[in-house]
Amino acid sequence: MTLSAADRSVDAALAALYDAEAGESGPGRSAGLGSSAPRVARWLGDIRSYFPSTVVQVMQRDAVERLGITRLLMEPELLGAVEPDVHLVSTLLALNEVMPEETKQTAREVVGRVVAELEQRLAQRTRAAVTGALDRAGRTGRPRHSDIDWDRTIRANLKHFSPALGTIVPDRLVGYARRNHSVQRDVVLAIDQSGSMAESVVYASLFGAVLGSMRALRTSLVVFDTAVVDLTDQLDDPVDVLFGTQLGGGTDINRALAYCEGLITRPAETVLVLISDLYEGGVREEMLRRARSLVESGVQVIALLALADSGAPSYDADNAAALTNLGIPTFACTPDLFPDLLAAAIRHEDIPTWTATNLSS
Repeated sequence: MTLSAADRSVDAALAALYDAEAGESGPGRSAGLGSSAPRVARWLGDIRSYFPSTVVQVMQRDAVERLGITRLLMEPELLGAVEPDVHLVSTLLALNEVMPEETKQTAREVVGRVVAELEQRLAQRTRAAVTGALDRAGRTGRPRHSDIDWDRTIRANLKHFSPALGTIVPDRLVGYARRNHSVQRDVVLAIDQSGSMAESVVYASLFGAVLGSMRALRTSLVVFDTAVVDLTDQLDDPVDVLFGTQLGGGTDINRALAYCEGLITRPAETVLVLISDLYEGGVREEMLRRARSLVESGVQVIALLALADSGAPSYDADNAAALTNLGIPTFACTPDLFPDLLAAAIRHEDIPTWTATNLSS
């Protein structure tokens, strides 16, 4: 069968990636992207014209993994040609420390585009879910006059309409025990920045920035490997937060929990979300002891094995089971479900019941 010119171009773009092995070359071999950044940039431009963005993102990831072109992502010309996605952001963050200065601004622009897209998808829903949960948590049946929610009060008392008086005679009032201008909940996000958690780091940082913008919450964002870095003061710019992370390295969950414990001043009003695959490089017994202490103090602790769109995560099953036995719900969560999860935690719902209802096995 004879291919058209367009089909031959598509075939060549696919062959350059999938008919080549990393580092393989030789006479008569036409496949492969070569080592030239301009050539790779042209190939990226070609696949963007031939395939939808979701396919392009998969091919870009395969090119980085199969053909070893990671170092070329540090060149501005190449970065300008890529289709930004979460996985590309993860790669750029991993390269941040070795990236030349002339590339860093381009990298920030690429990361900024992805953050803007994710924010458009997730931010409004997060704010709505959290605000609704705070409102519900703050309701009372004996509000002060200035705190009465008249709309809800009227709807709750429609059956008490008096024809003789021509009005509703309220049987109960609905309102708020406190005004929403005060900080109602404390949220601590502790994010494992080991290499396997790259996608989770991106999403968790974005959620941290969204939650940090809400005055009814006091949000802290902590990233850790074998050291702990508090990025709370950068929450007004999620791009700064992401470039403040350092993907790779070991993991010391115990040290991270110790730092987070020092941030907590109102245990009963605090939600601590530990985002980690639980491969502990520190002292496991100390980590579990500290986790137990947090739970016993009244902190609502949730352990997310991943906060990502990708498939089932790799994690330490023994540590996951140990945390579960301590009363810490431990599971993976997608970004789309995280706002509802956090809302359930704010309302002090039973999280295992919530997961059984909302997460597939």
